[in-house]
Amino acid sequence: MNTLDLQKIKDDAVEWALTHGVAFKESSYSAVHTPFTLTPTPIRRETYKLLQNLAKILSKLIYSVSENHDFLYDAIYPIKAGNPFFSALLNMHQQIHSSSSTAPRLPLLIMRSDFMDDVHDGFKLIEFNGIAAGMGPFGQRTHELHQYIQRQWSTTYSEWSHQAKGILVENHAIEGISAALARATFRIKQEFEDPGPARFLMIVQEHENNVFDQHLLELALQQKGIETHRRTFQELHNQLRTGDKNRLILNGVGPLDTVYLRAGYQYSDYEAASLNEKECCQALMATRVLIEQHRVAVNATVAQQLATSKRVQMLLSHLRLDELVAFGLKPEEVNTIKMVLGEMLPVNPHTINIVKESPSDSWVLKNQGEGGGHCLFGADIQLKLAKLDPLQYQSWSFMRRLHPAPRSVPSLVVRKGELYQITDLVSELGIFSVQIDNYAASAEPCFAGYLIRSKSAESTEGGVHSGQGVLDSLVFSD
Repeated sequence: MNTLDLQKIKDDAVEWALTHGVAFKESSYSAVHTPFTLTPTPIRRETYKLLQNLAKILSKLIYSVSENHDFLYDAIYPIKAGNPFFSALLNMHQQIHSSSSTAPRLPLLIMRSDFMDDVHDGFKLIEFNGIAAGMGPFGQRTHELHQYIQRQWSTTYSEWSHQAKGILVENHAIEGISAALARATFRIKQEFEDPGPARFLMIVQEHENNVFDQHLLELALQQKGIETHRRTFQELHNQLRTGDKNRLILNGVGPLDTVYLRAGYQYSDYEAASLNEKECCQALMATRVLIEQHRVAVNATVAQQLATSKRVQMLLSHLRLDELVAFGLKPEEVNTIKMVLGEMLPVNPHTINIVKESPSDSWVLKNQGEGGGHCLFGADIQLKLAKLDPLQYQSWSFMRRLHPAPRSVPSLVVRKGELYQITDLVSELGIFSVQIDNYAASAEPCFAGYLIRSKSAESTEGGVHSGQGVLDSLVFSD
């Protein structure tokens, strides 16, 4: 394949991506396509089926953990002293659940479980994502882009994918996630016998540039007959009130059926200098508490955010079979997830010494942050530990570092309109699952699509939005 032909394919793929909303907002009037691969990553059918099942079991576990408020309090309380943000989250959690009666909100868990394929141990869980578990729509669009390339540029696809006979792995994340949101939305609407339009509110960050992924989801909801609205926490301040039977009302809009958070996982989402608060962020955090004190479907609840934290992940990795069964799992389900719960350790003088004496590529140091930039590797681990106050230790954890095998052949990726060849592409696979409640068999967690992000093995930051990652999709290798 000559260079001119590759440039034509690359330009066509970029235009396809922009046409289909696979982009980041660059300014108030312009956008740039998100980075992506030109060909998909192979996976065995048996492995993919196993990961789907694992994601559903993990969703069932996290839902149960998120509704066990005593367990969450005991899990998070030790990190309050060293983590002001999680201290604030725990205070919000206590306000929501301070009454003897159950908080009226309808919990809607939309979770992404991220896995990586270690060269020796196979797939292991990297982390849970329960708030801002986004980019599902981008995952589906990348699958569709690879379908397009396979049809339109079959010779090049065959040459570069080395999987020309493999079947692309279907990805219906937009439909899967929007269907869950729609079910919850119409459930609340029907409870109130409300003749007006079903309404969905997305809470977003100010000056957000990852808006197209969000709009793709909103569009799917609109096509289901749901009216959608977008607000920041500051825009919601003093704009919410209580209607009959604990109905949540947005001034100027009307009753709300579902509130979906794409913000709230960092302090800056709650900052509002204009409010002249005595303590940072209290007013806008009170807005989030207020929402959960009403009969409205919510993703993610504060409890779900705590339950999907690195702290809880570390604690769950140490629980015995009987302790995990107590969260509603069957023994065989516990045995299944034990295969992928990676080794994690709390940070204390003993484990610091263990890590110090291990090879430099053996461990990762993680804090409680969401998104990119919250993991430290190699020599940076000891440098950070030397700066930490011991009170902050419990806000951090060690995770056994994974070493995925790169693709067996070079891969082409496109970033900012330029074509690059990467010889050591590795991938992180996120599986979406949804669960509205846990009262009936029909409420079992459902698979809701996937997101695969790939990067050079030399890069330690794989986020598409915040690092060196690119959007990818899957193809069956057998």
